[in-house]
Amino acid sequence: MTEPQSPRRILEFLAAAGVDMIVGDEPVNRMQPPPPLPERQAEAQPGRAAPDVPAPVQAPVSLRVAPTAPDDAIMQARLQARSAASLEELATIMAAFDGCALKATASRLVFADGIPQARVMIIGEAPGREEDETGRPFVGRAGQLLDKMLKAIGLDRSSVYIANVVPWRPPGNRTPTPQEVAICLPFIHRQIELAAPDLLLTMGAPATQNLTGRKDGILRLRGQWFEVDVAARTIPTLATLHPAYLLRQPGQKALAWRDLRALKARLAAE
Repeated sequence: MTEPQSPRRILEFLAAAGVDMIVGDEPVNRMQPPPPLPERQAEAQPGRAAPDVPAPVQAPVSLRVAPTAPDDAIMQARLQARSAASLEELATIMAAFDGCALKATASRLVFADGIPQARVMIIGEAPGREEDETGRPFVGRAGQLLDKMLKAIGLDRSSVYIANVVPWRPPGNRTPTPQEVAICLPFIHRQIELAAPDLLLTMGAPATQNLTGRKDGILRLRGQWFEVDVAARTIPTLATLHPAYLLRQPGQKALAWRDLRALKARLAAE
């Protein structure tokens, strides 16, 4: 018989697995309607009979509130994104948008960092824990590495614009689902259009795949220039490795350095 794990070992395992918050002791089916009022009163006061209250009238099916269907959420995202006349307006619209379930579990919207209208716009996948806490993209260990990478080619956060395909942190830093990405894509497309960069730098496979439509792995995609159509513009886009990947695979930093040099050469040429 194996010995029971100590609470400390269990907490260390959960932290390594990406669990950083307690949701509840029992699973909750949020799709199930709440019990009628008399039952809840009886539960709140054990031993007392529920008052003789008429059963609540059920609303017609057409009037009941239901979660937004994915297709409807995508359409709403497209319409609301197009209505934004500025980046400030877009941020306000996204903060009020309820069509993506990730908003309910994230602490805040992670919209952007850096300066709008910069020549280079850097796009990652989704916020992590540090980004969720601060509301700024790329501020954890990966962000510190990104700062060093930019400094190596004469750039910094005051000369680039940084955002993510998905602006809300997925629980436990999991990968966003294709449905979540599809709902958020209209917003990042509009954000690119309003920022109007000369060049895009996509970091990691998810950002590169979702913006370019390519399905290859990042080691095949990195170092290549693609063309991303946003509204009436075609923007040259360079794929590279995500700083978080480089922290796990430091031997691949040489590949990222080649990509950064290619970016610097393209900026100089244009």
